[in-house]
Amino acid sequence: MGNYPNQFGPVSSHRPDLAFHSYTLFAPHGSTFILLIDMDGKTAHYWTIPSQLGSGIELLSNGNLLFSVKTGEEPTHFLGTVGGRLIEMNPQGEIVWEHNDPSMHHDFVRLHNGNTLLNRHVPTPVGLIDKIRGGIPGTEHETGMWSNSFQEITSAGAIVWEWLAYDHLDIDLDKICPLCTRSTWGYVNGVDILSNGDVIGSFRDFNNLMIIDRDSGSINWRWGTWELGHQHNPTNLANGNILVLDNGYHRLPPYNLRSTVSAEGYSRVLEIDPSTGNIKWSYTANPPTKFWSHICSSSQRLPNGNTFICESSSGRFFEVTTRGEIVWQFVNPYTFKISRYGTTNLVYKAAKYGHDHAGIKNLGL
Repeated sequence: MGNYPNQFGPVSSHRPDLAFHSYTLFAPHGSTFILLIDMDGKTAHYWTIPSQLGSGIELLSNGNLLFSVKTGEEPTHFLGTVGGRLIEMNPQGEIVWEHNDPSMHHDFVRLHNGNTLLNRHVPTPVGLIDKIRGGIPGTEHETGMWSNSFQEITSAGAIVWEWLAYDHLDIDLDKICPLCTRSTWGYVNGVDILSNGDVIGSFRDFNNLMIIDRDSGSINWRWGTWELGHQHNPTNLANGNILVLDNGYHRLPPYNLRSTVSAEGYSRVLEIDPSTGNIKWSYTANPPTKFWSHICSSSQRLPNGNTFICESSSGRFFEVTTRGEIVWQFVNPYTFKISRYGTTNLVYKAAKYGHDHAGIKNLGL
């Protein structure tokens, strides 16, 4: 576990009668440690990790931590969140499992069968590149254009399922955002598993969510055009709806504030019914620009019905009721220098775990 950091951040808002009594798991971007804090912002558990955090973190039911770190071997063409070494670490800080793949980026899911779903980038076939629509002309990477794949691997690293985006994307429907480069086609920054085993992905540069049929590989549902702006973190809710953090970056009219194609705007959280495409619930700040992160970020539906939000660019985490009232709020106090963003307290994503969560119990808390 290492020594606890001697700094803890201010909890600027706390309504014990309305907030979900829980622990919060996060890591400052650029750090080599991961923290679990209590409702007062004090460290309850602490992990030292082998190198700089790559992307997400997940507390497993056995009390172990699943996370990725950077290795230095990841392709330099990709500016997104990368981590080529996926690690499972026990509460004592010992590595009990790992998988190395420099193509991994952004997200992963530990499945109920013990396998792991990976999110990877792969080269787009050369013959497709000139046919792909959208993006800023002439901005392909010198190595070509990149696409995405999902892989399910066993604990031994065997690949038991794979989906290649370029085999299933539609040239006419899946157009790159007009304000983005043409370096990638099918850039996925978040993935989750639906109750029936199908996969939902957040295709950032299309401003779209897509549901992929696990058996056929076909894309059965697309949602987000004219609504989303480089969204992150789609999650499957118990009621069958989808929760997503809509960053609002490059959001197209008429849903941005200026009613023009804009790189500025506001962020929000949406709950979408995939059977109808209707928005069933949303959170937007008042005024809207008080909640704004053009990068990363996450949202989580809590057991008490509240929603937990990570506003990555400010390092702020907050919990809101169904009516949008903030009942808990914390700001990451740690800053690190990152080549892409300078000195920042950025946090890629954060998650809450209740006291009855098996992983919390297995940590002895």
